Amino acid sequence: MADTQAAGTGQETPGAPVTPGAPEAAEQPQKEPKSVRVVMLALMVAMMLAMLDNMIVGTAMPTIVGELGGLEHLSWVVTAYTLATAASTPLWGKIGDMYGRKGAFMTSIVIFLIGSALSGMAQNMGELIGFRAVQGLGAGGLMVGVMAIIGDLVPPRERGKYQGMMAGVMALAMIGGPLVGGTITDNWGWRWAFYINLPLGVVALAAISAVLHLPKRRNKARIDYLGAGLLTLGITSIVLVTTWGGSEYAWTSARIMELIAIGVVSLVGFVFWQTKAAEPIVPLHIFRSRNFTLMSIIGFIVGFVMFGATLFLPLYQQSVQGASATNSGLLLLPMLGAMLVTSMVAGRVTTSSGRYKIFPIVGGVLLTVGLYLLSTMDTDTSRFTSGVYMAVVGLGMGCLMQITMLVAQNSVEMKDMGVASSSTTLFRTLGSSFGVAIMGALFNNRVQDVMAQRAGSLGSKITEQSAQLDAKSLAKLPAAAREAYQHAVSAGTHSAFLLGAVIAVAVLVAAVFVKEVPLKGGQPASSEESAPMPVVEAA
Repeated sequence: MADTQAAGTGQETPGAPVTPGAPEAAEQPQKEPKSVRVVMLALMVAMMLAMLDNMIVGTAMPTIVGELGGLEHLSWVVTAYTLATAASTPLWGKIGDMYGRKGAFMTSIVIFLIGSALSGMAQNMGELIGFRAVQGLGAGGLMVGVMAIIGDLVPPRERGKYQGMMAGVMALAMIGGPLVGGTITDNWGWRWAFYINLPLGVVALAAISAVLHLPKRRNKARIDYLGAGLLTLGITSIVLVTTWGGSEYAWTSARIMELIAIGVVSLVGFVFWQTKAAEPIVPLHIFRSRNFTLMSIIGFIVGFVMFGATLFLPLYQQSVQGASATNSGLLLLPMLGAMLVTSMVAGRVTTSSGRYKIFPIVGGVLLTVGLYLLSTMDTDTSRFTSGVYMAVVGLGMGCLMQITMLVAQNSVEMKDMGVASSSTTLFRTLGSSFGVAIMGALFNNRVQDVMAQRAGSLGSKITEQSAQLDAKSLAKLPAAAREAYQHAVSAGTHSAFLLGAVIAVAVLVAAVFVKEVPLKGGQPASSEESAPMPVVEAA
């Protein structure tokens, strides 16, 4: 069996096998691509688990509420998962750096599968919320584990080859998730929305256990529990502010102010403690790299605008353009298809040329232009036109999604690969929380204002509970009220996407300051000059 060793720290790996020139070393060029490809397939299955889950569960939620009750706690089914994922992400990255990537990754898969099985067996809404939190704890390690292991196995110069695969998994999850969720719920019952994770997870575990062999690490330092606690408290407060603000509680309410204060104090305390801790959860020295800091900023903004776009575009197309809610995932196909193609092209160009600065710059321009075009949509905009606008946004996303992680990982030492991957993932997650909250608040306020202007007291009553009406509620409205609501949704998406366009300008500004540092793992003329790469050795 082949044994894959990740090198690249400049230090001797315990048990590192053979001397240069041995027969095994001569076989490396033939064996390495096949081994890495097999590992990548297993990693993509795990990545699919993390990305597909929320899409499937979201479709099943009405059925779940119908059986378990607890409508007033519905939002917590999603919030508990999101909180646990965001809070555990940095910890998984650090555990992988300290004790070994493979063990941490497989543990996160097992926890995710346990949470999935328990969620499928939940008998009431309280149990489901708790089990979703367990599932979220495991999910926090899935994406980080995938990115960090790829960082170990594949040099940055070669990593572009796999960008299309990762972008394809993301597109497949977003398009197929709602369709799969609806099919499973209608034919098998909502519990299978969770049980479906089990066979996929077992396949991923078996493949990773058999094929992936990374050097084990022994670190006598203890985990920074105080830092982990402060960071968890800070992240939890931020996510709750963005989740509850403007919906459960007014933005100026005492509860929101308390959460903001707790979040600020916790994060300030966390930053201070990281300068003192022996093994900090997030070593602050990684932010001394200009590129890493810029990629964190860009990742935050990409998360901000991407999840806002995926939230409001289907709503606009269903409410204003009369599209079917059943095929809501397919409505995003122009954006996701453009993102997939561009990501593949960017990866290939980066691998062949080693140049990458152009992609964040072009991505920033396309993202800004695309969001501005989306903000111009009104009640007369055709589906073809909106599809073109979405494609422009997708082109921008494709230039940014994987390049941010690639440059971030290229900016740190191998020993910090886990925390670099987790920090970049965390910034994108927090960006999505802020994007959904802020763009959502702007959208809701605009819809309610326009409904009050066009339909008077009836309009205010219609949107009193929620500015987002489902297809059944929309069909019951009088013709005049329905027309008013279409104008209101058009105005709301205009405001949300215009804000997104303004925020996206920061991507372009940050990209201009990126320094094009050569990617590690290039292909110099002589083998002595070659950068460290994964070594595949015969047992």
